[in-house]
Amino acid sequence: MPATSVIGAQWGDEGKGKIIDLIADRADVVVRFQGGANAGHTVIVDGQKSVFHLLPSGVLHPGKLNVIGNGVVVDPTVLLEEIDQFESRGLELRNRLLLSGAAHCVMPYHRTLDALKEGEKAGVKIGTTGRGIGPAYADKANRCGVRLWDLVDEERLRVRLAANVADVNRLITALYDAPPLDADALYETARAQGRRLAPMVTDTGRTLRGLLAEGKHLFFEGAQGVLLDLDHGTYPFVTSSNADSLGIAAGTGVPPTAVGHQIGVAKAYCTRVGAGPFPSELHDEVGERLRAGGGEFGATTGRPRRCGWFDVPAARYAAQLCGFSGLAITKLDVLSGMEEIGLVVGYDVDGLGRVDEYPVDTPLVERARPVIETYPGWSEDIRDVRSYDDLPSTCRSFVDEICRRVGVPWELLSVGPARESTIIRSVA
Repeated sequence: MPATSVIGAQWGDEGKGKIIDLIADRADVVVRFQGGANAGHTVIVDGQKSVFHLLPSGVLHPGKLNVIGNGVVVDPTVLLEEIDQFESRGLELRNRLLLSGAAHCVMPYHRTLDALKEGEKAGVKIGTTGRGIGPAYADKANRCGVRLWDLVDEERLRVRLAANVADVNRLITALYDAPPLDADALYETARAQGRRLAPMVTDTGRTLRGLLAEGKHLFFEGAQGVLLDLDHGTYPFVTSSNADSLGIAAGTGVPPTAVGHQIGVAKAYCTRVGAGPFPSELHDEVGERLRAGGGEFGATTGRPRRCGWFDVPAARYAAQLCGFSGLAITKLDVLSGMEEIGLVVGYDVDGLGRVDEYPVDTPLVERARPVIETYPGWSEDIRDVRSYDDLPSTCRSFVDEICRRVGVPWELLSVGPARESTIIRSVA
């Protein structure tokens, strides 16, 4: 198989970081292909917690090449802070980290615009992280963005920044009555960052295609989740990039045929951060229990996550859209001790009767009321279980029911936050 990918099958925060860390050890190259510092992957190894925002999770594995592709928007400040943080722990990165010169930069004015514009779009508060991701992708589409190629070319950077800051200042002073930004100060900071990052900036698409030709195993790690995808999620309550596997080829410069084995990651329940429709959300003590038991607070923002039962139609939609080969089901241990566990198997939209497929159109998703079937829970603590056959029978039945209804077999089951707390059936 030329490559493996891990994609969030829900609204993000599915526990991809742990799954990515497990599979990265089997790959030669780990590639991030979309999103920015609005994503957070948490990995716990030997009791030490690592939180990633931009760096691929493969940095924890010595000898692995790590690549940030052209589909990512890179905040130089965050990236350099992450590099310094991990290198201070003794992890050597600079000789095994490559950055696509075609990747766009998140500049300080993007964060300013993000904060000022949130809530202004058609009167809708999206619930962004405020990290400047949307404005950076907007500049990319408007063809006025600063790419890493520009950041490492000081004269080109000066011209591009001067023009962009002038435009931003006209907007924020007139529309928001905010103070203007200092273009010279921004340039000096960006120039220094470009000098530090320059040795890592290259044509990563050519590099990845060459590695594929050599038979190297590439691993693509997704951020966010399918239902936050710009085109296929609950628009406008989405992220600003293609968070599904359809974004891999465009976000890295490899051919679509390179995208082979795809693992969709889903929690044994559902969560969502920020605004937007969430049919399975629980507004009661059960939802609070899931939040507390699962530590459901954003790795990037610390915001509490909204919690609900596993949503079968939404997961099936994600699986069919991406073509998942298998599922990694995480946080099964959080359900331990519950007498009954719910499973959303369909919806009632506008009281017109049951619908078994995900409605797709956001207003319909907002009006969808979950059809819930309940299954017996289990009382046992499963965090030390390492074999599927050793799980409680009701836990196995619940997993089997999810897979039957979604139409994809399980490959990994996470029964605790640590790397070793995992039951593995097969990984390509």
